Parts: sequence; structure tokens; C-alpha cells
Amino acid sequence: MKLWPKASLMLSSLVFFGGLGMNLAFAQAANTSHPPANSSCRVQPADYKGWHAQQISNRWVQLTVVPQNGGRLMQVVFAGHPYLFVNPKYEGKYLPPNPGEWFNYGGDKIWLLPEGTDDEQHWAGGSDAIDDSPFSFRKVSEGQQCEIELTGPADPRTGVQFVRTIRLEADSPRIQFRANMKNITAHSLEWSMQSVSQYDTGDPSPARPGAPAGINHDFRTFTPANPSSSYLNRYHVRFGPAENRAASVRDDGLFTLRYVHMAAELWLDSTAGWLAVVDGTSRYGMVERFQYDETRAYPGKASIIFWTNGPAVKLNADGMASMPSDDDSSPYYLEAEVNSPLCRLRPGEICNLDTEWFPTRVGEQFHGVTDAGLLARPLRASRLASGKLKLSASFGVFFAGRLVAHFYDEHGSNLGGMPVADVDPVELVSLETEIAPPGKPGRVSLHLEDSNGLDRGSLGEVRVEPGEIH
Repeated sequence: MKLWPKASLMLSSLVFFGGLGMNLAFAQAANTSHPPANSSCRVQPADYKGWHAQQISNRWVQLTVVPQNGGRLMQVVFAGHPYLFVNPKYEGKYLPPNPGEWFNYGGDKIWLLPEGTDDEQHWAGGSDAIDDSPFSFRKVSEGQQCEIELTGPADPRTGVQFVRTIRLEADSPRIQFRANMKNITAHSLEWSMQSVSQYDTGDPSPARPGAPAGINHDFRTFTPANPSSSYLNRYHVRFGPAENRAASVRDDGLFTLRYVHMAAELWLDSTAGWLAVVDGTSRYGMVERFQYDETRAYPGKASIIFWTNGPAVKLNADGMASMPSDDDSSPYYLEAEVNSPLCRLRPGEICNLDTEWFPTRVGEQFHGVTDAGLLARPLRASRLASGKLKLSASFGVFFAGRLVAHFYDEHGSNLGGMPVADVDPVELVSLETEIAPPGKPGRVSLHLEDSNGLDRGSLGEVRVEPGEIH
């Protein structure tokens, strides 16, 4: 059976991008400058590995889109670091849809669920109008806000047409996506959308210059496991060995998957609305956010799917197991897939899927995601004999700006706040500082204010620990 790697987009509110109830922020380490007041983003043609592409960029991020190849977002580069897998086998090529084939260009695209060949209510995958047909390109805006629109062909086989918009603002690395799925038939349809993101899991620093890249052994993904999961072990092995030591649920409730070069597909019914991709070798990460809808059904109950690419375990006629390799299983990549709820569409109706991506920096540890950033080392606050407070933590932040500590006494009364450090997304924030707080706080909350003064949320709220008195 042919294996088609997967990924997923999320169905969201009908309010454009505002449907996401969570604001995220990017920020950098202390003593870095904020974006200049006249900073802007641009949309311009580009040549990318031989493809005629379009590039959307600001001071942090460059997005490369190849409209002809199924409207793919082929690469995301943040602070010089590329995230996505681009298949060298197909660089610069365009191959028209060809039933029975699959041209894995790489990058990020929109697919359908449920997959399979059971009936017309399953998407057979492979090289078809959805995956490989050219999309039209339109620049909607640029300057303080860049937005592009990619429109796919009407697909008579599935009865849908995709329109995808990608937005990048001038003052942050946040990337916003909206996928529209329209029923082009004269009868009702039911499909789910997927945002399929292929992350490069090759070793970014091979031992010898010019040597073939090996596996990145410190590449992981995370998402909160559902405490009331419908799946055994709080995740479902859809493909691959049931006992997979690369996957587990930690004591803190986070599902984690380490990349190994083996074909495996793992489904999660996570309700938290985020997943994180963490490259411990390069110290870069990506957070994908979506709006989970508890009132609607998801395909196979899965809101998130992870696929690790590699050889698959197979049995021969004598029942002997082996892991033969072929061209499709050779590349090193991991797919992070966000699924939308199933959309029941009447003729002409449209459903939307909104997602947000936040590229950032990571540390040696991972302890979760907040509205404002990625937690590498959680916040701690301790009282010193001098009366000062010692704050320590490590974050990858989502917006440039400053960290502000908010103080509360033992009764919850607000004692005020004070700025702690300037931050920018391209640097990991390592906070080790002593401050003289107002009053005698019993609790501290650390917030990120962006360069426009907007509060992007908390990076942690903790009780003040008693310090050692000498």
C-alpha cells in the first residue's frame, strides 16, 4: 500500500484571523533593538531553487511560496534558519497531476480528510488537482501588513475548491493562515482540512563538511495530551509499531515524539489548540496554534497527527519482518498536521480554517507554551535577604518588546509593575535578575508587552519562594 504522508489545517471562526482567541508574541533577549518605526513587509517575485516563486518578508521572516506546485508554502526562514523540508529530487520541477503517482516536493500544503479509497467520501491522495495543480496568485497588500491569496482549481473528484491566504505583518514574525474550502457541487459534502507541514529533520551540522546529512537526533514535537482522551495511552498509533519508544506522554501531560527514521503515524485528540516543533540541535522552534472546537466532530477524533518519515516494517510471505527502503522513505522529515473539524457543506457553502505560526528560539528544555512564548525553563521568584526578588527563567518569545513583572501581595492586591528586560524573537531570553519590588509581593506574573505597548500575555505566574536568610 502506498503511504501518503499527512498534515492538517484547522477549521476556525468565520471572523478573519480574529477568530483565534489567543494572541501570541515573539520577543528577543535583553539589550536588543525594537523594529524601526518605518519597518515594513514586502511581497516580491523570487527565484527559489529553480522555481518561479513569490516571497513575503519582514525583518524576521522570509516566506517562499510556489503557486504552480499546488500553492505550496515551500520554505519558512526565521533569523536565517530554514524550517521546512524541500525535496532535492524535485527542486525546480513542476509535474502535472498524474493518477497513481505522488510528487513529494516538501514544504507546507492543504490536504483533505478522511483519506482512503473506500468510497467517494474518502480522499485517495496522491498526485491530483488538490496536491499538484497550479494555484493562481494575488498580492492583496504590502507595507505594514502583507497578505497574499492562493486560489486552487475546482476539483470535480472531491467537489471542493481551496482558497488560501497568508498574512505577515511588519512588526512581528507571526504568520497567519486562512484556508477556505468551498463546495462547488450541487449536493452536500463533508470533509476535513489539513495543514500539512513537513519539517526538515536532517542533521544541520554533519561531522564532515560536505558529508551527507544524517539524522537530527534532537528533533522533537510536543502537544498537550487530552486528559480525557478517547485513545489508549492518550494517543493512537494509526501506522507503524504499537510499541514506539520515540513517543510517550510525560508526567506533566505533554505528549512528546522524538524523530526516528521509521514510518509511523500517531493521532492525538488534543484540545489545547497548539503543537510545538523543537530542534534542540539548532535551538530553533515553531509553535502552530489553532482553535479547537469542542462542539464538532474531528475525523477519527484526531485534532493533531504526526508522521515520521522512514522505512516501514513489512512482512514477507514467510512472515519475516524487514524494513526495506525506497525513494519515498529515504528523506528525513517529520510532518506536523493540524486537522479541522468535519465540515458539512451545502452547495456553494464555505468553511474556514485559521492557524497561526510562531517561529522562536528554544533551550535545552521544553515546558510548554503560553500566549506570549515558549517555556524553556519556567519562571521562579525567590526573596533575598536584601529584600530584593530574584527572577529566573528562560523563554522563546513571540514578539519584540519588553518583559514587565506584575506584583501582588498575599491578599491578591495589585502592588504595581516594573519593566524587567527588552526582548526580541531571534534570541532566547535567559532571565537571571534581581529587582527591588514595590511592597512585599507574595506572587509575581511576568508579561510580554510588544513594541506597540500591547500586552501579549503572561509567560508565567508564580508564588514568591522564601529565600535563605544568612
